[in-house]
Amino acid sequence: MLRELGTKPLFIEPPVSAMQQLIFVYPGDLTTPTGGYAYDRKTIEELERLGWQIQLISLGEGYPFPTGTQIEFARSTLMKLTQGVPMVIDGLALGTLPNLAAELATRHPLIALIHHPLAFELGLTDQEIKSLMQSETQALQQVSRVIVTSPATARDLSEHFGINPEIIDVILPGTDCNSPKQIKTQTNTDQLKPVKLLSVGSIIPRKGFQYLIEALAPLADLKWTLSIAGDTSRNTAAYERLMSDIERFQLGERVKVLGVVSNKELDSLYANADVFVLASLFEGYGMVYAEAMSYGLPIIATTGGAIPDTVPSDAGILVLPGDILNLTTALKTLIQDSSYRSRLSEGALQAASKQSTWEHAAQQFATVLARLIPC
Repeated sequence: MLRELGTKPLFIEPPVSAMQQLIFVYPGDLTTPTGGYAYDRKTIEELERLGWQIQLISLGEGYPFPTGTQIEFARSTLMKLTQGVPMVIDGLALGTLPNLAAELATRHPLIALIHHPLAFELGLTDQEIKSLMQSETQALQQVSRVIVTSPATARDLSEHFGINPEIIDVILPGTDCNSPKQIKTQTNTDQLKPVKLLSVGSIIPRKGFQYLIEALAPLADLKWTLSIAGDTSRNTAAYERLMSDIERFQLGERVKVLGVVSNKELDSLYANADVFVLASLFEGYGMVYAEAMSYGLPIIATTGGAIPDTVPSDAGILVLPGDILNLTTALKTLIQDSSYRSRLSEGALQAASKQSTWEHAAQQFATVLARLIPC
């Protein structure tokens, strides 16, 4: 039968068992320790708790710049799946597959899951930005719905990619409110004890580690340490730049690059830190900021992308992306002023108490999916 979904006619032959079934498509490895993959994992886990039967499909590595062979593998894999079942495709893959998206839209209610636009990644050439803008715009024109993780990303898709706001659903990431945490208002007032700074994020240009290290360099006379937890393998140049900067500013005794850590180790890092700092140039949401606030950590961040929507003014200090001078000032202020840290810590806990749960996020996701299942 032909059914109108939004402005796009779709030919769908739904099986009786389509109800509560979902195909979830993503590139690479679902266990990859990034915020985007964590959102995918948590959503899948909670949808399954709600009774959804989910078929997981990995398209392999190479995205967002797949080879012709990888694109053909995606096509041969996805075009043979049962028609009529809603298909969610993570934007990291969808944005590079506009022609395949057009074919799939004739067989499935197609939902794009966009964490942030591909063309907004840092470190791209002008030609890569142009190519990704074009392909992602074309791919998004094929879908029935778009799910984004922040109001800022919804605005970006509408303003820069021409996506009708009426087909966009904002589903904020949740937090593990029920998981045991060492939550406390930060109260380190010992002037002889170094202030423990924590940064969590993959070592890639967009996370702004080069600016963070340069901003810390003038503060060598203050008592602080910095731990950086995150994947060091995603961008060799960014990792080499980080290590070079640490050596250049003689901060090797102060800054520890830990790489990927276990969940238990990460919990301990959050619980024992005094301040969370991440100088990202852009975030589609910024799950690590929300996670840090749930531990009662005062935040130092930037105004890039959706961060101001995530971190309220009474929970942290935000500076312009790449503003090293004001980043240094923010760091100096929180390193020296324990009472200000305590006030921001209380604000962080207040903000965290208002955050959505993953269960609620999955319920919203399920509502979107249910509207797309043919009767």
